[in-house]
Amino acid sequence: MEVRAIAKSVRMSPRKAKLVIDLIRGKKVGEAIAIVSNVESTVKEPILKVLKSAIANAVNNKELDAEKLYVKEIYANPGQIYKRMRPRAKGSGDRILKRTCHVTVVVAEKE
Repeated sequence: MEVRAIAKSVRMSPRKAKLVIDLIRGKKVGEAIAIVSNVESTVKEPILKVLKSAIANAVNNKELDAEKLYVKEIYANPGQIYKRMRPRAKGSGDRILKRTCHVTVVVAEKE
């Protein structure tokens, strides 16, 4: 049995999120929380929030044992991109791309 949690349109780059996500794929949930909590990155709060949400969904909705859970799948897909302009010399402008991503965490119980 697997349980998922999804955070949509999180204001972080998917490329930066994948650096943290690759550290916890396949780990036990307690170990994954410890790894994400100690990472020096600005993307750790949303990833930690989705991970804890997936664990809570598994424990409360499906009545799985929290000690046996592990991160089966975790990925960050690109979301919409907010486009902004920054003034530059001679009346021109540069484009600023504010990227977002959708973070999905799937936890399952080890047998």
